Amino acid sequence: MVHCYVHIPFCRERCSYCDFFLVTRRELQPRFFTALREETAARRAELAGKSVRSIHFGGGTPSLVEPRFLADWLHQLDRLAHVSGDAEITLEANPEDLSDRRLSELAAIGVNRLSIGIQSFSSRKLQALGRAHDGMTARQVVRHARKMFSNISIDLICGAEHESPGEWEGDLAAACSFDLPHVSVYMLTVEPGTMLARDLRNRRREVPGQDEQAAFYLMAADRLSASGFEHYEVSNFGRKGFFSRYNMGCWQREPYLGFGPSAHSLITRGTHEVRRANARSLTGYLRTPSESVEFIEELTEEAVISERVFLSLRLQAGLRLDELRSLHTVFPEHLLEEFRRRGWVEVRSSGELRLTSRGYLFADFIAQELLPG
Repeated sequence: MVHCYVHIPFCRERCSYCDFFLVTRRELQPRFFTALREETAARRAELAGKSVRSIHFGGGTPSLVEPRFLADWLHQLDRLAHVSGDAEITLEANPEDLSDRRLSELAAIGVNRLSIGIQSFSSRKLQALGRAHDGMTARQVVRHARKMFSNISIDLICGAEHESPGEWEGDLAAACSFDLPHVSVYMLTVEPGTMLARDLRNRRREVPGQDEQAAFYLMAADRLSASGFEHYEVSNFGRKGFFSRYNMGCWQREPYLGFGPSAHSLITRGTHEVRRANARSLTGYLRTPSESVEFIEELTEEAVISERVFLSLRLQAGLRLDELRSLHTVFPEHLLEEFRRRGWVEVRSSGELRLTSRGYLFADFIAQELLPG
């Protein structure tokens, strides 16, 4: 069993807050997909005999590319491995790309889950984020996509410039009104080297502080939970049966293969686990797709344990407390009690340690503190 990720790096333009690997030269699409098929063929040994449980087309903006390119790659993958009949096939999309025709084309090639970068239903906020669509388009696209796809997720961002609690509540109310199966909520992050980071440094823009962002996040957790969503991971809310299979596979450390520039993989080789990262270069990828690698490393036992703790505590299911205790010579009970007192963690009667919605705000800090050494 394996999951697959394909990084499609093409975008119309770079959003001010984005630090993902992307290019705006859409004329390179045919060459890119030729290279993608070459890389996939070169890695046939990693696919042989595997059942593919999920495929995620990310980017970049996968909805920009011609669906026929995606269809060709899916056919190749099914020849080299076995794409399960009930495989989840997700495509990330921007609203401005999702005409009724494009929705029909995507459904026809086998895409069965859309992850739509709505970000907001407020035209003012979308303009502040530098998005190409407006609030009316966001609503229209969700309504149309809902008619053609039963499995849809939308992304929402909180913490945009001059955002008010009322504006954020409007986004949450709109999301709940569509009876969606899945919503992802992200706090606006200022990544080094982005246009947003430069504007903030030069005082050309101002965004809400950490306390305001935390309040927005907790508003989302309360509002979406009250509407029947399960807060099953730090940034993700889903109804039963609609949790992201691909993301769950990654968080539970199941094997996954990443194709395309900047894509990551987690591969099992015998008793060892190997992490691979493709280089963040389209030029290098087009030249030698199977060799455009940033690193390949065998994970140490300590790295595996650390990843398991960090990733498990991101999930609603949590981590068995006795398993965490077994990692220590002397377990830091005082830290656990302090985290309980602050309302960050809880221990279920079945023995799992899990984070609360407030605790998710400090997930990495809590995991680091509870790891040995």
